[in-house]
Amino acid sequence: MKSAYDLAMEKLDKSSPAPKLTDAQRETIAKIDDKCKAKVAEKELFLGDQISKAMASGQYDQIPLLEEQRSREIQKLRSDCEKQKEEVHAER
Repeated sequence: MKSAYDLAMEKLDKSSPAPKLTDAQRETIAKIDDKCKAKVAEKELFLGDQISKAMASGQYDQIPLLEEQRSREIQKLRSDCEKQKEEVHAER
């Protein structure tokens, strides 16, 4: 038996099927994903290190600011990544 989600997805696919991607588009999207993952990991390491240093030096008031900065920067990177992938999807 199919779930309501599966039934809804089937109905959506029938009304507007997802466009097929070329091999070049898939490769470009994979490169974008790899680059994004690397940048996110870099930010996590750098700001995680900054948070550790703040803890070690007793600057506890800086920790929430650094955590917020880390979250904000990672979200921006992911948003930029999604925008780039949408541009690839839009190419015909």
